[in-house]
Amino acid sequence: MASKIIVSNANAPEMQKRKRDREEDGRGIYFRDTTAIIHSLAFRRLKHKTQVFFAPSNDHICTRMEHVLHVATIAATISKELGLDSELSWAIGVGHDLGHAPFGHLGERVINRLSRDRLNIGFQHELNSLRVVDFLSNGGEGLNLSYAVRDGIVSHNGEMSLFSIRPTLKTRDLEGIEDRKSLIPATYEGAVVRLSDKIAYLGRDFEDAKRLKIVSERDLPYNVRRYLGETNSEIIDSLVKDIVDSSGEEGISFSESTGEIVEELSEFNINHIYRSEFLDKQNSEFSRLIEYLYQYLRYIDESLKNFGRLSEKDHNQTAEDYMDYASEMRDKYEEKGESPDRMVFDYIAGMTDNYAIESIKSIFVPKDLK
Repeated sequence: MASKIIVSNANAPEMQKRKRDREEDGRGIYFRDTTAIIHSLAFRRLKHKTQVFFAPSNDHICTRMEHVLHVATIAATISKELGLDSELSWAIGVGHDLGHAPFGHLGERVINRLSRDRLNIGFQHELNSLRVVDFLSNGGEGLNLSYAVRDGIVSHNGEMSLFSIRPTLKTRDLEGIEDRKSLIPATYEGAVVRLSDKIAYLGRDFEDAKRLKIVSERDLPYNVRRYLGETNSEIIDSLVKDIVDSSGEEGISFSESTGEIVEELSEFNINHIYRSEFLDKQNSEFSRLIEYLYQYLRYIDESLKNFGRLSEKDHNQTAEDYMDYASEMRDKYEEKGESPDRMVFDYIAGMTDNYAIESIKSIFVPKDLK
């Protein structure tokens, strides 16, 4: 793998700037951001959040935490080869999916629909990841990360078919972003993470689907097997080498031929995995679960607002947990001029798959029957 050097803007003062000034220490700005992320509650919850397959009982199926670590390691590897700041890539990688809802993209779609209906505000996990690190963490104080990490997090849309990314090298008002469409990272490292996100999930999603017998090895498209490989590790190795060989000051890129094969693998996964009967059977059930949680927690919030307490029949773990969250965060929401609906959506989006399921059980199953 031939090394080449791209001049990074990671050391620019505007990229290292925090929302609140603080005295830096020996860890360095971006490594310090990584430690802040991995010590956050939002990061810990990723181990019980869906990557593709809901609430997996199989320990060998990828979780959201494993995915962000895969992205971070791939991005750091590419950055080292290109002479970029691997610590910045690592920080963006571990933080990029902190705002994912339970049950993966299904949960995102359901919350997006409910939020648009109630608030006329969409829900996109990239924007919510920024919201997590800027506001929701640490009781409304956020993690106070550097601009470059925050920008990379909100700009990471790995699902978008873009195979060459030239960073803007400019700052912008991140808090004013309302849609992930057309977002381009400000740094080369952010661009690396964006393509690393795609590298990390394409082969692994196929590997997990094969383990669950949704697809078989012979189903993999011929061009993928011939040019990228048949296993996740082979696919990752091929794509990392291609990006290193194809990238430069003009952008972080796949070669044209490899980009076409990546698109073919993406389409294969969409048609044979993400739209599979296996997942389709679960979609309506988990959609109803999220919808009911929203309705119930809004009812609880109204009860707290009107009566200042829970009724006797509502003393279950779900209601009590939400009451604790509301008592800690309500003043913060009111300071921002945000509604109780927004607080409920944030609370549900922060749930793990397992906690969302247990919350429903808590509502419907009496304590003395558990």
